[in-house]
Amino acid sequence: MRPSKRQNDELRPVSLERGVSRHAEGSCLVKFGDTHVLCAASLEERVPGWLKNSGKGWVTAEYGMLPRATGERMKREAASGKQSGRTQEIQRLVARSLRAVVDLEALGERMITVDCDVIQADGGTRTASITGAFVALSDCLAWMETRGMVKRDKVLKDHVAAISCGIYKGSPVLDLDYLEDSAAGTDANFVLTGRGGIVEIQGTAEGEPFSRDELDALMKLAEKGIGELVEHQKRCLEG
Repeated sequence: MRPSKRQNDELRPVSLERGVSRHAEGSCLVKFGDTHVLCAASLEERVPGWLKNSGKGWVTAEYGMLPRATGERMKREAASGKQSGRTQEIQRLVARSLRAVVDLEALGERMITVDCDVIQADGGTRTASITGAFVALSDCLAWMETRGMVKRDKVLKDHVAAISCGIYKGSPVLDLDYLEDSAAGTDANFVLTGRGGIVEIQGTAEGEPFSRDELDALMKLAEKGIGELVEHQKRCLEG
């Protein structure tokens, strides 16, 4: 039995709430159980220097954790003057995931930055960030569409969402919380599009190496979970 009493293929309670930031062009408060992340999309009428006069836009992301997002207070990374390797890796993952479903030419020479700030962490902060960041990005594009800047359905090619899976006490399980993540023999994160395309898979054996059969089982769980997350995104954006 899992610590949360969930079935092995069961997500934590998922919540996606739009329009939570008054000033951002798009925003979403995403909750995967007790993991809560605020995602805010900001539009700028510029692109990085290396994209000037290319006719293409850019989508990027930043990620951070509030000092009391975890059990003990963490120092703000700004206080140390640099981001940790983990922070840099996660924000690059979020950005890559979003760009995988964006037509940068249809966006035009503009840049959208999605900030993902973890308010409360209980495992799966990167997967929640990606799932919520897509909603914030979509709302930003809707804001642009009302002003005649883009057609949202031309810029967004598909949905994208992410979920964690792992081998916990010998069994493949979906959507690890912190207790499971810290004790899992294998931990993996899957980023997939709404049509099932693979954007990224990150898998690590924490102890014994995992088998191809176990990887296939985790992939099957991820496909089920991301299918459900995409339905959550659709209902949220239609609301």
